[in-house]
Amino acid sequence: MRYLAMDPGERRIGLAVGDDETGVANPLGVIEAGSPAQRWAALKQAVAEHEPDALVLGLPLNADGTEGPAAAKARQLALQLEERFGLPVHLVDERLSSFAADQLMSQSGLTRKQKKLRRDALAAMTILRHFLDSLKG
Repeated sequence: MRYLAMDPGERRIGLAVGDDETGVANPLGVIEAGSPAQRWAALKQAVAEHEPDALVLGLPLNADGTEGPAAAKARQLALQLEERFGLPVHLVDERLSSFAADQLMSQSGLTRKQKKLRRDALAAMTILRHFLDSLKG
């Protein structure tokens, strides 16, 4: 199966794509759209372009594993994604995904601005990797 992963934030949504056959996850990029309509249009385009069988969405849990307001927003987004695209949505604990993205870029030689532009896509890739690893058992 092919998966499109999302790391949603207040201003950006990181995207990654991968599949369970190869187990490979690749960062795609970031959606930086101001209005909700622009964000939905960009998500619709990403789904149409990459034709996933399912979506994977980061679930921002608190450090102790409990759910707070951000997790509630992610759950609401998951329901909206299912409704709009008719695809199953898998929620994955995203704790430390941004930290993992920063670690991947730590020796890259990129400027702070360049790192900021890539962080969300790499976080989505990390979320997708965790999901794909969980499928292996």
